[in-house]
Amino acid sequence: MKKPILSIAVVIASFFAQHASAQVSVSVNIGMQPVWGPVGYDHVDYYYIPDVDAYYDVPRRQYTYYDGGQWITRYSLPPQYNSFDLYSAHKVVINEPSPWMHHDRYRTEYVQYKGRHDQHPIRDSHEERYRENPNHPEHGQWHGNGHKDNGNHGNKEHGNGEHGHGHEGHGH
Repeated sequence: MKKPILSIAVVIASFFAQHASAQVSVSVNIGMQPVWGPVGYDHVDYYYIPDVDAYYDVPRRQYTYYDGGQWITRYSLPPQYNSFDLYSAHKVVINEPSPWMHHDRYRTEYVQYKGRHDQHPIRDSHEERYRENPNHPEHGQWHGNGHKDNGNHGNKEHGNGEHGHGHEGHGH
């Protein structure tokens, strides 16, 4: 009689252990998020930007948008958005692979955010956790970096979704 009860207990414990480990496996990627991204998210895979009807892939630092009858992935938005202000535009966080594959759903669901300027960008946050981002103006004050202020607060590194869109200096 003890063996079946022990077996059941082992199965139940195994189930809860797997469930608990699945919950803690969500990674934090605050330091990877672009400084024009909205505050409040520990993990972001994609931003959907309703104003330009495009997606930004945070880990890969690339945009995906529909052009010429196909989805295009590039490090910058198309030329017609060179002066687009990413800092003030509303961004929707989407943590699902290849969200453009469900574009009709996202466009319909988030159309009401088009033209809204109601989010605060990471760049303007004074929270310690956002200073981890090397493009944050207060990165030199980040206590996790292990070194003193290097004076390169405004350094915008290429390939980080921080360049090529004419948005520097806008959206204060």
